[in-house]
Formats: sequence, C-alpha cells, structure tokens
Amino acid sequence: MTLLSHYNYWVVILLMMVGFYTMISRGNLIKKMVGLNVFQTSVFMLYISMGKIRGGTAPILMDAHGESSETAHVLYSNPLPHVLILTAIVVGIATTAVGLALIVRIKETYGSIEEDEINQIEAEGAA
Repeated sequence: MTLLSHYNYWVVILLMMVGFYTMISRGNLIKKMVGLNVFQTSVFMLYISMGKIRGGTAPILMDAHGESSETAHVLYSNPLPHVLILTAIVVGIATTAVGLALIVRIKETYGSIEEDEINQIEAEGAA
C-alpha cells in the first residue's frame, strides 16, 4: 500500500487546507464564503470516497428474475454516506445563500465587504 494508492485522501487534504487558509487569511467576506465552500466540498469528497467499495454494487437484493437472492454472495456498497452527503449539499447551499444575503446587507450598511474596514467603522461608531 503506497501513498499514491490513496490519492483521493491527498486531494481532500489539499482542498481542505486551501479552503481553511482562504477563510482565515482573507479579509474580503466573499472570499471567505468561497473558502468555506471549498472546505465543505473537501468534506463531501472525503465521505463519498469512504463510502465507495472497490468491486461493490448497489444494495439491491434481487436476482435477474426479480426474486430475492439470499444465497448469492455479493459485495455491496454502503449507500448511507452518499445519502448523508446529498443532505449536506442541500444544507451547504442554504448556508451559502444565507451568508451571501448577509454580505449584501453588510455592504448596504457599511459600504464595504472588507473585514478591516467594517471593524474600523464599528470602532469609530463606538467611540
């Protein structure tokens, strides 16, 4: 088992670090949302790759004649990670929509989407 045999995990780690770095290093709120989406995508890829079994088939318990095939030994893939990720994608889209709506309201209120400028405006308003 070599390091390259699990390249999907290396891609997940790379995407996760790129998304995390983008979230913490950028002051622009839109760029932070993009970093969050890249991070979410890496988590989705991780769960989907863990759910795939090499040589596995869909867990449908029927033979060619439409009868139950309890005697045949078949390797099935687990559908649960795929179903959970489908739900997580919907939640991620909703989270992104709410985040972008908040960014629009912040832009209307402060006239900027840069974190430093918003903090400066807030500090001047409090003083």
